[in-house]
Amino acid sequence: MPCITSAECPLLIYFHGGYWQFLSKAESGFMAVPLVSRGVAVVAVDYSIAPKGNMDLMVSQVRKSVVSIIQQYSHISGLYLCGHSAGAHLVAMVLSTDWSQYSITPQIKGAFLVSGIYDIVPIISTSVNEPLKMTKEIALHNSPIQLLQQLKVSSATSEIVVAVAQNDSPEFRRQSEDYFNALKSLGMKVTFEDVPNTDHFNIMENFVDSDYYLTQALRPCEYILDDIAPL
Repeated sequence: MPCITSAECPLLIYFHGGYWQFLSKAESGFMAVPLVSRGVAVVAVDYSIAPKGNMDLMVSQVRKSVVSIIQQYSHISGLYLCGHSAGAHLVAMVLSTDWSQYSITPQIKGAFLVSGIYDIVPIISTSVNEPLKMTKEIALHNSPIQLLQQLKVSSATSEIVVAVAQNDSPEFRRQSEDYFNALKSLGMKVTFEDVPNTDHFNIMENFVDSDYYLTQALRPCEYILDDIAPL
């Protein structure tokens, strides 16, 4: 019987990367491979990538998606979020949500942010922004590093893992370290994982391999597995 029908089922919501302009949930099925067999329900979420969607719209969509999924599967035993690259940025924005504007306040038990972008202001002057067309104002209010006090209020009980690839670019590594240190300074339950022998892409692609560092050791997401009852 699928886990999602169980009365005690942890649920992981995954947000794909792609610089907010590529990929979709259709390429995200690999995330289910190491988790479904352990009793975790996995939901991959889509959002309107650029140029069809802008940053404000994408952030709004993923927040509403979380609310909708919670309402549909109210029996879950724990909600966890995971995102890679631009998806990690969107997870961080979900964690920074003012839930008083919504019909429900999700009880997020954990978040796994992989090779994320937490300050999108530097992107304004790059080619990545051409389809996004962000102004500095838009970039500022969609940068998780600018929303730390709001995150502290909404996610004080969450466990957060910030992971980065050993061979990620210096900017990805800097942003991951800065965001981790900022969360830690607020007293958040946060750990940092510097994943050896990986780059920006295979840090997630390797999840299909049962011998992979993150799949086998599972230290970055062991808080997820603590809640999984044996099948």
